[in-house]
Amino acid sequence: MRKMVVLLCLGLAVAGCGDRFKIGKRGDTFDGQVFRGAAKSDRKDRQSFVATVRPVSASFDGAVQAAVHQGVKHCIEYYGTSDIDWTVGPDTPREALVIDNDSLTFTGTCRDF
Repeated sequence: MRKMVVLLCLGLAVAGCGDRFKIGKRGDTFDGQVFRGAAKSDRKDRQSFVATVRPVSASFDGAVQAAVHQGVKHCIEYYGTSDIDWTVGPDTPREALVIDNDSLTFTGTCRDF
């Protein structure tokens, strides 16, 4: 009985670590859909970045939210702020957005105060 209790506690403890260590997680959820994405920048110019997420076909609105999220994460990591001047971003008309191979691409610049 004691072994069962120990194993049960161990199992519950490990189960709670999934989100912390991103076990089984392959993206962020927006509009009820999971999107994979990243924001990339040149090492010499972290202020300007390109944020890409996919799959846009799952939810256009979710993809827009996910791309904004990637940009915000990037700017917070490198500049400590979530303020972004978008070149192509959430306020860009839908028909002008770059969608290629089911991926949405935003470009922006972190505001450095």
